[in-house]
Amino acid sequence: MPHTPALKVQKGTGVEQRRLDRFDPLNRRRFSAPGLRTFLRIADHWGLNEQERLLILGYPYRSRYISWCEQVQQKKQLTLNVDVLTRISAVLGIYQGLRVLFNDEPHAVDWLRTPHKAIIFGGLPPLDLVTCGTQDGLLTVRRFLDSACEGRYMPPGKLDVGFSGYDDADLVVRLPRDV
Repeated sequence: MPHTPALKVQKGTGVEQRRLDRFDPLNRRRFSAPGLRTFLRIADHWGLNEQERLLILGYPYRSRYISWCEQVQQKKQLTLNVDVLTRISAVLGIYQGLRVLFNDEPHAVDWLRTPHKAIIFGGLPPLDLVTCGTQDGLLTVRRFLDSACEGRYMPPGKLDVGFSGYDDADLVVRLPRDV
């Protein structure tokens, strides 16, 4: 199946429209098993219990969750709904953000489980927001980490303390020689 862009511009209008084929069952099926398998590995790394996993996934029936897990362990295909895939995508983004910000898994998990001073967390651990059962909670943590990766909202790390930045004198520009 050829790749089609997620955004397309209607000719003559300049208006971008999102392609809806990303919600097609075939596309969802393609991402469901690998996404859930990856989610389960991340949940293991984070030490999440079954209740927390269910909350992150939107609280499906326990029997359905167990069936999904059995299917992916047996390398069978399944098709998750858009809500569950969005939640899994948010977890993957949170995991990626933690990997960028922290050298090792223990520090990343510690950050998730330690009460945080940022207003958005209200003095609670970020994991409380991740496991509150809403997409909004997951996406809030993901956005926070995305911003932190861009250098906003978090204090500097050990390597960054005392860094004064660069000025024009520090930049070296080499132009190609005339041919």
